[in-house]
Amino acid sequence: MRSEAPRLAGAMLWPALVLAASIAAWTPSVAADDPVARYSVSGDAIPAPLTGEAGDAARGRSIVLGRDVANCLACHQLPEPAERFQGNLGPSLAGVGARLSVGQIRLRLVDASFVNPRTIMPPYHRVAGLNKVAPTLAGRPILTAAEIEDVVAYLATLK
Repeated sequence: MRSEAPRLAGAMLWPALVLAASIAAWTPSVAADDPVARYSVSGDAIPAPLTGEAGDAARGRSIVLGRDVANCLACHQLPEPAERFQGNLGPSLAGVGARLSVGQIRLRLVDASFVNPRTIMPPYHRVAGLNKVAPTLAGRPILTAAEIEDVVAYLATLK
């Protein structure tokens, strides 16, 4: 009788490999003149926009659905039926705008580990204290402050 352990180990390894490949493919999009925004956390939220102004939901949708920078669909499902191959490692983002405030969404994008230290979601704007970052990417966030605000604006529309 053969053991089921090798098959189970392979099945459990697949989501980790997909996530690792997605992280390796991310290219930070920070401009040379766009410093990492300073922000203040209040409770479980960052109440103020990182840029001082609200983002653009249409640009945010493009970032969220894009597979080249943020790659949100690798882990999350969205109410976007035309998008194939949506992930299920993270929570569904359908209705996230009704469940979380704009400030709560912002904090989870900037650094989800502030809310959940065991999260596998990468910090999209924090650059300090990270491990195993390629030297060419060190000190550069995955998303700029403006891109964070655009994504926040889009996710807030998902009610």
